[in-house]
Amino acid sequence: MADSSTNPLAPKTDEEHDPHFEPVIKLTEEVVTKTNEENENVIFKLRAKLFRFDSAGNEWKERGTGEARLLQHKETHKIRLVMRREKTLKVCANHLISADMRLQPNIGSDRSWVWKVVADYSEDPPTSETLAIRFANSEYAGQFKKAFEDARENNAKLAGTAAAASPPPVTEEKPEGTESEGEGEGEAEGNAPAPTETNAPAAETRDTDKTGEE
Repeated sequence: MADSSTNPLAPKTDEEHDPHFEPVIKLTEEVVTKTNEENENVIFKLRAKLFRFDSAGNEWKERGTGEARLLQHKETHKIRLVMRREKTLKVCANHLISADMRLQPNIGSDRSWVWKVVADYSEDPPTSETLAIRFANSEYAGQFKKAFEDARENNAKLAGTAAAASPPPVTEEKPEGTESEGEGEGEAEGNAPAPTETNAPAAETRDTDKTGEE
């Protein structure tokens, strides 16, 4: 019979002592990290890949892959789009869906959309961006378009209600027969049409997983 003192697999005897040591450092209470999304409900989410147009290089650059989510505030009922990169959870898109936003189809792809954002708050300070989003298939792209347009109409109605509650601005009356400064001299610089982007993210021809964007 094997000696229990030399065989590590042998059962321990009652005389053996199993000491207990108190930890030197005790763990404190778990720290809850706030995401500023606690007062919002997720009304839409779907995995996708996001791009931004770099006007300096005249090319599309990838911003990240993750869940594109539409969040509605519980009190104001306004809806914004928030997207975080997978694994790092770094924000790559964060903006309110305004009434003037329009999803445009991406050339050569039935699963991608392009739109302009006046102020995207994923960076500090916020930046004006032209964004493109691509989904795993055209069905997912259609679901996003429907949810995006519903959110736009929702926010437009809220903005209209707020505008109706406030009095209209007072404007100075102009005598008949006079012409305002700059009138008839062409389009103002602030209303110049936006440049046309090229080299949009090309559509991938290979099959993708239907659970989300690769």
